[in-house]
Amino acid sequence: MKKNVEKHSSSLEGFALHTTKHIGSPLSLVVHTCFFVGIFSLQWFGFGFDQIMLILTTAVSLEAIYLSIFIQMTINHQAHKLTAVSKDVEEISDDVEEISDDVEEISKDIDDIQEDVEEISEDVDELGKQDERKALKHQSEQEKIYHIENILRELLQEIRSFEDKKK
Repeated sequence: MKKNVEKHSSSLEGFALHTTKHIGSPLSLVVHTCFFVGIFSLQWFGFGFDQIMLILTTAVSLEAIYLSIFIQMTINHQAHKLTAVSKDVEEISDDVEEISDDVEEISKDIDDIQEDVEEISEDVDELGKQDERKALKHQSEQEKIYHIENILRELLQEIRSFEDKKK
């Protein structure tokens, strides 16, 4: 039963929307002009002027009543659509607010990461300098050892040559 009411309501609402959409169009002007000419031509079929005016005022009054109802239905329909759009806009605004909060948090995280990267870079530079100093120290120690080895070789040669001379 409820579906029938909704279907009837939506078809009636559709008719109201369609009617108000076409009122004020050139076609509507032509139809109304033909209607009024037809009403006034009833004199040729034996209707009196008072009867014609009665029919005309009744028809125009009914048309005005129905048009006002259709227009109100259209306004209600548009108000319903605007309410739905308003809710959508609110949801979008909430989503945008959440996204901007997320972006702000991400920006803070990026700042923290950049600070960490700078600290790590400084640590790497310091380690590189320490390694360089160790390498230089190691190289210096290697050179000393090599120099001592050379001196020992020379001494050994001198001792051997001295022993050879003694023999």
